[in-house]
Amino acid sequence: METTKNHFFTDISVMLGRSMRHIFRSMDTIITVCITPIAMMLLFVYVLGGAIQTGTDNYVNYLLPGILLMAIASGIAYTAYRLFMDKQRGIFERFHTMPISRSALLWGHVLTSLVSNALSLIVIILVALIMGFRSSAGILPWLAVAGILALFTLALTWVAAISGLTAKTIEGASAFSYPLIFLPFISSAFVPTESMPTVVRAFANNQPVTSIVNAIRALLTEQPVGNEIWVALAWCVGILIVAYFFAMRVYKNRV
Repeated sequence: METTKNHFFTDISVMLGRSMRHIFRSMDTIITVCITPIAMMLLFVYVLGGAIQTGTDNYVNYLLPGILLMAIASGIAYTAYRLFMDKQRGIFERFHTMPISRSALLWGHVLTSLVSNALSLIVIILVALIMGFRSSAGILPWLAVAGILALFTLALTWVAAISGLTAKTIEGASAFSYPLIFLPFISSAFVPTESMPTVVRAFANNQPVTSIVNAIRALLTEQPVGNEIWVALAWCVGILIVAYFFAMRVYKNRV
């Protein structure tokens, strides 16, 4: 059993290295993921921020959690694209003729998404610091924020895996991410939900982005988190479990 596990993790590390080499040879992937969220952050802070009432003096502090989630939703589209291309080129079949774990290639893509999105988020946070973002949170709240973002990335990456494995075209592989990118707009990411019409407010208060944004914002400002963090974790874990189940099922049936 130990030998099998060691073999499995070795295969994953090899596939992770393969995917990461593709990322580092084409850094425009990370740059592209950052461009839209940073542009949105600049727009809302310097153009629209003065007209938006959030009850805070530093709007970039209020805005950053939603921008980070938007960046993740944008970044996972590349995971779907890379999976689609591997499937189209017969890469899966070639690797499966070798004595390696069958799911290692899929896990390599998933972990690559986790690393590449983390790099994109670091870039965005650095830009936010230049724009005036400040946090008095200690190391533990920051670790909690990092954990939530990592869990959210994994959850959406497995959703991306389903799209990448089932899509018929390149456009179809990444098109699923568009609604996810704009989901923060109907949440507490940019404005408090209290200012929204009743129906929109009901949707905003009961979708995953709002609870995740609220939890991250509370952690970074050292405010009481309350039940928001448990609701956020429940959303992330729930999406992760369901998406993982269907992604692995599709993977076994189609590859």
